[in-house]
Amino acid sequence: MFNGLARTLLTKKTKSLKDNCGNSDAREAIESMMKDAKKNDLILRSSGIVNVNGSKNFASVFSKRGQKGVNQDCCVVWEEFGCQEDMMFCGIFDGHGPWGHFVAKRVRESLPSSLLCSWQEMLVEASLDPDFDMEADKKLHKFNIWKHSYLKTCAAIDQDLEHHRKIDSFYSGTTALTIVKQGELIFIANVGDSRAILATTSDSGSLVPVQLTVDFKPNLPQEAERIMQCKGRVFCLQDEPGVHRVWLPDEESPGLAMSRAFGDYCVKDFGLISVPEVTQRHITSKDQFVVLATDGVWDVVSNQEAVQIVSTTQDKGKSAKRLAECAVRAWKKKRRGIAIDDISAIVLFFHCSHSCEQINPVSTPK
Repeated sequence: MFNGLARTLLTKKTKSLKDNCGNSDAREAIESMMKDAKKNDLILRSSGIVNVNGSKNFASVFSKRGQKGVNQDCCVVWEEFGCQEDMMFCGIFDGHGPWGHFVAKRVRESLPSSLLCSWQEMLVEASLDPDFDMEADKKLHKFNIWKHSYLKTCAAIDQDLEHHRKIDSFYSGTTALTIVKQGELIFIANVGDSRAILATTSDSGSLVPVQLTVDFKPNLPQEAERIMQCKGRVFCLQDEPGVHRVWLPDEESPGLAMSRAFGDYCVKDFGLISVPEVTQRHITSKDQFVVLATDGVWDVVSNQEAVQIVSTTQDKGKSAKRLAECAVRAWKKKRRGIAIDDISAIVLFFHCSHSCEQINPVSTPK
């Protein structure tokens, strides 16, 4: 796919390069993309970690099946994303509905590579624009390129799912929470109600959480307004007070507990969208780690509790597992009689100490 993209762009841009042969940045961008395409066409098809020897990054990943059947969560960590030494991709996906586990896996497989293609294409096109000056406001340009790459990618993936011959996404879907770490910047894109938090050091020296994403629940004012304008309905069932769901205009179906998701085409005309919220943050020496987790964690564990659990885990390779285990205990204590949800988490440490050097194998119970 990468090679095909590179060849297409080279064909389209050859005349522009000949007319502007002084634009070395454009030539370098295309040549670099070609090298990257040949060097790495990795598409991850299983939950886990891709670790690069000598990497300064460290990630802990864990996914645990709940009590509702097959585990519909999945996740991925991809180091040297796009063959860029300073880039890393993390994603966590929470499927729902009869085909939810297939939808989640499909999005996990397609989103990283599709995003990379969109990003590379936008970089090349921007470099060929005579009015484009990356150095003028580097941070803003990087953010805009990633934001538009995400918007383009998510729209394409949702359209692909709708026409997929082997996956029925009419009453099934998935959330998607992903981050791209590029140098000292992280770009966060969220579709659904999974959550990312950052653990940072306060002025007093204690670790405090900073929530990086919005839980896109149907009762959020801007989400509820959009859904109702599209003739969808938002309300709680009598036996689920406080749990707002999305319903069709004339049926008590499907009852989605989130306002954004891939798939779920039965309510796509009634306010559900797959548009990601894209944000960025500059990582400083005070920032220690970021946690990405599905709602199975956040339904019973607070942001501060998650930071405390991870920071007090001696073996950092088991921090995601310990967070999941604490969430299971919290479910049993706080939500007795309610089936435990699937629970998944990724913990990405920014400043890896000696204790992080041993990468433990990822455990993904079935």
